[in-house]
Amino acid sequence: MEVKKMAEFKRHRRLRQSANMRALVRETYVHIDDLIYPLFITEEENVKTEISSMPGIYQFSIDRLQEELDEVQALGIKSVLLFGIPKEKDECGTQAFHDHGIVQEGIKYIKANYPEMVVIADTCLCEYTSHGHCGVIEAGRVLNDESLELLVKAAVSQAAAGADIIAPSNMMDGFVAAIRKGLDEAGFLDVPIMSYGVKYASAFYGPFREAADSTPQFGDRKAYQMDPANRLEAFREAESDVVEGADFLIVKPGLPYLDIVRDMKNEWNLPIVTYNVSGEYSMVKAAAKNGWIDEDRIIMETMISMKRAGADLIITYFAKDVARMLKEQ
Repeated sequence: MEVKKMAEFKRHRRLRQSANMRALVRETYVHIDDLIYPLFITEEENVKTEISSMPGIYQFSIDRLQEELDEVQALGIKSVLLFGIPKEKDECGTQAFHDHGIVQEGIKYIKANYPEMVVIADTCLCEYTSHGHCGVIEAGRVLNDESLELLVKAAVSQAAAGADIIAPSNMMDGFVAAIRKGLDEAGFLDVPIMSYGVKYASAFYGPFREAADSTPQFGDRKAYQMDPANRLEAFREAESDVVEGADFLIVKPGLPYLDIVRDMKNEWNLPIVTYNVSGEYSMVKAAAKNGWIDEDRIIMETMISMKRAGADLIITYFAKDVARMLKEQ
């Protein structure tokens, strides 16, 4: 009986036969050093309040930060991103650039007690303005150039408090150039700028607005954040920031914009950061609570997808979970 010879084909499964074999040929890794953990600090006393839409994430008063930072440090996480919730807000977001503002005091506390921790200061006005927008308002419009003046003051005050990195998230045109000039003139030539260079007007930010108490009181932010439909615009935005002196580029959000992360990685020779935002976090938490997904596997697959897309660093509310899983490997 004649046996027909089977057509030759590639046996790709040879490299998947065991856990050790799969590890041997693995292409993408997540490391603890890749993680940046966001912290929400409030200008109150003895506060640790869980954010209802973000289970496991809290607002902390400075006198309660130790318990969180001790855990963060013990897990090996080396970088935190600070957001502040002030007691008082006004039209210009004055507390954003007050020498004793909540973020400034938080920076001082962390650098005094955890000097090796890299402290990144989010530089925006939305958490501090009574209207919830990221700049100065006139006739219902956010003014660009007038807002830059206040953002520079905020950045300089954060650097003076000891921030290691300034992370402007406001999406005003020219914000990197203005802040770089302001930092340099104030003597902070070595403080880098981690620019939210590619920030979309996304529905995935919803839970964050509860966490940071930053919901716009009218309208939306579509006039200054990017249209989710646009890809080429990201190149224009990023190019401006690179030319103006950005040291890092952030793509925000993360998962819905992994194509943009890859674009930025291919185009620019700078560290690329992606922000695994609040809506992404909350959806995983909600699905896990209902028993619909394996939470740990989903978290790690999400991190891997961002690294594979080209992110060098990931800002994520899952940082502690990821660090624990990495330690257990």
